[in-house]
Amino acid sequence: MNDKPRFESAPARSSLPTWYPELLDSISEDVSTGHRRAVTAANQEMLRSYWSIGRKILVRQSEEGWGASVIDRLSTDLKSRFPGATGYSPRNLRYMRTFAAAWPDAEFLQRAVAQLPWRHHVALLGKLDDAELRLWYAAAALERGWSRDMLAMHIDARFHERAGKAITNFAETMPSERSDLAQQATRDPYLFDFLGTTDGWHEREVEQKLVEHVGKFLLELGQGFAFIGQQVRLELGGDEFFCDLLFYHLELRCYVVVELKAVKFNAAFLGQLGLYMAVVDDILAKDGDKPTIGLLLCRNKNEVVAEYALRGYKAPIGVAEWTEAIENSLPEEFQSVLPSVATLEAELSEQAPEA
Repeated sequence: MNDKPRFESAPARSSLPTWYPELLDSISEDVSTGHRRAVTAANQEMLRSYWSIGRKILVRQSEEGWGASVIDRLSTDLKSRFPGATGYSPRNLRYMRTFAAAWPDAEFLQRAVAQLPWRHHVALLGKLDDAELRLWYAAAALERGWSRDMLAMHIDARFHERAGKAITNFAETMPSERSDLAQQATRDPYLFDFLGTTDGWHEREVEQKLVEHVGKFLLELGQGFAFIGQQVRLELGGDEFFCDLLFYHLELRCYVVVELKAVKFNAAFLGQLGLYMAVVDDILAKDGDKPTIGLLLCRNKNEVVAEYALRGYKAPIGVAEWTEAIENSLPEEFQSVLPSVATLEAELSEQAPEA
């Protein structure tokens, strides 16, 4: 009798039927889908529980008129009754109450935005009072896969007022299914707050700093942009040209030439940009690549002049402003509601709420 342990080994892949890889891929997709659904279901159940807790606190507080001491006592007793459980700090219980007050209808929990993690909802509640605006940012976070920190950053930078707002000729120069995506990929103004003050800087100085902070620059440009190079050399008829910044957009499947100006928009800038785009199309673009898009970023612009200037171009070009502080480019009525530096510093100094 052989008492040695037996270890079963998997057969070599080469000995399996030709259809096995297809089966493996199909089952792997089922496993991944199952994991995603399990995580989503668990998150939705947690949100449902938090909403219910918050609703009961809200109702009882409204009826009885008690103060913060009850929440502190409730937090202590819940931790005692459920040792090891997290998420029941006084601060988080107050967020649950705010969560229930912000969404008084439980049907909210059936919406797609209920898939967002709790920390995302805390950011939405802490930074936005308007329900429709919260829904807008929640949907954007889901669609774009924003982390909690990215969501907070975009709210602070008033992304909803800048997304898709560049002046372009995309609708006239691109197929509709691509022009909509290209338009939504633009901003106006572009926010380069990570550069600090740029007073008196020349284009090349701004450009160099953008390259040094290319990670933050890509975050501002948006999803899908891949950085190719700075001052990319283009040769045409024996002459050399250098485009400021070159990107490739993975969803649009095309190169994007970015020209940076530290002065007001001038229609003459479009001729230079159009030349660079044409050379990129002829020299760099490969089979399957779509026509190159141009993006001209100026310190400021006359929108009427920019719109008229673009009418004469058959190549897709967008014109937008750039700024190092979003307050400089917003109407006065919006500037008054932006958080102050002191407010942001105080918020950043606080510990994140328990999950």
